[in-house]
Amino acid sequence: MDEITDAADRRFAALPGRPGKVVAVHLSYASRADQRGRRPQHPSYFFKPSSSLAASGDTIERPAGTELLAFEGEIALVIGASARRVGPADAWDHVAWVTAANDFGLYDLRANDKGSNVRSKGGDGYTPIGPSLIDARAIDPDALRVRTWLNGEIAQDDTAAGMIFPLAQLVADLSQHFTLETGDVILTGTPAGSSVAQPGDVVEVEVDVPGGPSSGRLVTTVVQGSETFDAELGSLPAVDDLQRTEAWGSRQAAGLPAAGSPESGDLTNAGRSAADSPVSTRSPVLSDVLRAKLDVVPVAGLSAQLRKRGLNNVHIDGVRPLHPEAKLVGTARTLRFVPNREDLFASHGGGFNAQKRVFDAVGEGEVVVIEARGEAGSGTLGDILAIRAHARGAAGIVTDGGVRDAAAVAAVGIPVYSAGAHPAVLGRKHVPWDADVTIACGGTTVQPGDIIVGDADGVVVIPPGIAEEVVDAALAQEDEDAWIAERVAEGHPVDGLFPMDAEWRAKYNDREGDRA
Repeated sequence: MDEITDAADRRFAALPGRPGKVVAVHLSYASRADQRGRRPQHPSYFFKPSSSLAASGDTIERPAGTELLAFEGEIALVIGASARRVGPADAWDHVAWVTAANDFGLYDLRANDKGSNVRSKGGDGYTPIGPSLIDARAIDPDALRVRTWLNGEIAQDDTAAGMIFPLAQLVADLSQHFTLETGDVILTGTPAGSSVAQPGDVVEVEVDVPGGPSSGRLVTTVVQGSETFDAELGSLPAVDDLQRTEAWGSRQAAGLPAAGSPESGDLTNAGRSAADSPVSTRSPVLSDVLRAKLDVVPVAGLSAQLRKRGLNNVHIDGVRPLHPEAKLVGTARTLRFVPNREDLFASHGGGFNAQKRVFDAVGEGEVVVIEARGEAGSGTLGDILAIRAHARGAAGIVTDGGVRDAAAVAAVGIPVYSAGAHPAVLGRKHVPWDADVTIACGGTTVQPGDIIVGDADGVVVIPPGIAEEVVDAALAQEDEDAWIAERVAEGHPVDGLFPMDAEWRAKYNDREGDRA
C-alpha cells in the first residue's frame, strides 16, 4: 500500500495536488494547423485522466505490438481560483501557475477513439508534467515559449503568440461549459514538430519566458512494454499511412513515398512536375476571408475561371441539391463505397464502419464527399447521418449515389447534393470501404482537403493551391458581367459588348477609373 501511495504522490509532485480535471485542446497552434492542412474556427477539447500524469524523470511504456507513440510538448495551465462563466478579460486571473507538459499519444489506437483520445492518450504515464511551476501573475501569457528536445535535438519551438486561440480564451471558453476548479490542469495544444519517439529515446520539454522564469526541463524516457492488448476485450491497435503521416509529422519523416509517386499508390500527380502542373502543390487553409468570397461567387463563375486555367474535369456531375437556395462551401472529407459483395459487406458493412467513422469525425466546415460510382439504386446516407454531420458543424454532403429518407434529410437543413432519392439501405448496392483517400465522385477526382463549392447550378472542386486566384478572378468577372448586363438592358446589342471589344473595354476601364 505504501508503494502505491508513494508512486501516486510522485505523479503529482509538481502540482498543488491531484487535479480533478485534466482538459486538453485538440488543435491550437497555427504552425500545427498549417502542417495538418486544417484550421479550426473554434477550440475543441478532450479529457485525460489524472492517473495519466507523471513526473519528470519517469518512463513511459510503448505497448508491445505498437509503433506510433508520439510526443507533444505543451504549455500547461494550473487553475488557482474557481472559474465559472468568466470573460477573456478576467480569465487569466484564475490561472495561478504555468508549467511544461508532454501530451503523449499512441496513434495505433487513435482511429478507433474517434477524437475522444480515451485510450490513445489516457494511458498511465502519458501526461508528464513539471518539474517546476511558473507564477502566472508575473508573466505576459503571450510571451510564453514551449520547446521540445528529442535526444538532445530541438524538435519543437514556438510561443503562445503563435496560437490560434489565446490562452485566456481557452480558460474563458471552458468556464462557460463547466466550473474550472482549483488545481485543474489545461493542456493548451502543441505546435508543429511533434513526432514519434522510440524505446530508448529521451524527450524533454521546457516552458519559459525567454530571459525570465522557466519550468525547467521535463524529462521522459521511452521504454518498450511487454504487455499486449486482448482482442476479446476491445479493438486492437492498427495503423495506416494516414496515422503514420500524422504521428511523424510528414510522409517523408514517416519513411513513406511522396504523395503522387507510383510507390504511394496515389497517382494524382504522377508523371507531372511542379513546373508543368496547372495547379500549385501547396494547399492553404480555407480561411474565413476566402470562405466569405466563395459564399458570394456563383459556381458558374468559378467554373469559367477553372476552365481558363486548364481545369475542365472539376465538376461533380449528376448531383442535384435538396436545398437549391443554399450555398455550399467547405473542404472535402472523403468516403469511398465499393460495389456490394455479400462476404465483404459482412466484414465491412457492420459495426463502426468507414461510413460511420467519417460522419462521426467530420469537422466544422468540412464537406462529406462520397464515391458511390454514380449508383443511385440505394441510399448512401439517411437522416441519422445527416443529423450527425449537422451536429458536427459540417458544411454539407455530396454523394453521387442515392439518399434514403430524403424528406427527413432535407428537413435537417444541411446542404445535401445527391443523384436522387432511393428507399433501399446501403447494403443493396454498396460496401463502405475506406475514408480520407482520393476518390471519384460524379466523374471527377476529389482529394481530402479540396475545396468544394455548390449552388443551384451544381458542384465544383477547386484545388486549394489556386483557390484565392480563382475566386478573385471570378469576383472581378462578376463585376464586369454586371456592368455588361446593365448596358444590354439599356438597349445595346451584345455584338462587341459581350465579350467586350477594345472600344467597350476602354469605356469599362474609364468607368473603373472614375470609381477609383
